[in-house]
Amino acid sequence: MTATPEQLLQEARAGDAATLGRLLENYRRYLSLLARVQVGQRLQGKVDASDIVQETFLDAHRNFPRFRGTSEAQFVSWLRQILAAKLATMLRHYLGTQGRDVRLEREIENALDRSSVMLDRGLVAVQSSPSHQAARREQAVILADALDQLPKDYREVLVLRHLEGLTFPEVAKRMERSLDSVDKLWLRALARLKQIMGAGE
Repeated sequence: MTATPEQLLQEARAGDAATLGRLLENYRRYLSLLARVQVGQRLQGKVDASDIVQETFLDAHRNFPRFRGTSEAQFVSWLRQILAAKLATMLRHYLGTQGRDVRLEREIENALDRSSVMLDRGLVAVQSSPSHQAARREQAVILADALDQLPKDYREVLVLRHLEGLTFPEVAKRMERSLDSVDKLWLRALARLKQIMGAGE
């Protein structure tokens, strides 16, 4: 039986470095997706999202003893804060500004939170019960993993439309496709994603 994120957190807290590595690896696709949206909007291809995620993991590994949370949602939130700080540092570097900018970090953190919530809005049915609301962040992680299983163009159309919030004409332009083909691609991608999500239940 696969260990839950909470069990992995407990083992990692007991000093098991290999378990911490495994735990972090569970969030690579999720963080990469969030970083990719921010990099795409702010740094136009100057930075590789995977490098930022790797730096986030190094920081998380180093600072894990200070993490006090016990749930997956708290851990994911903590990882997003580290990712926001890394993205802010990268942005300052490319903008040529000096010193830490807490306002910029907070702005990026808020943008990452919004992206995380948008991950499942419009991609799966919005749940309304309190228990489903509590699981929303974890759902975003599951969705990021499911998106990673899609063919590249399916993933691209969903990310551009739902995470970057582009209109269909903007998606068509970015993907260098006709509006009609993007519309059909989006419908096929959604259907495939729902199949993957259904298989995972």
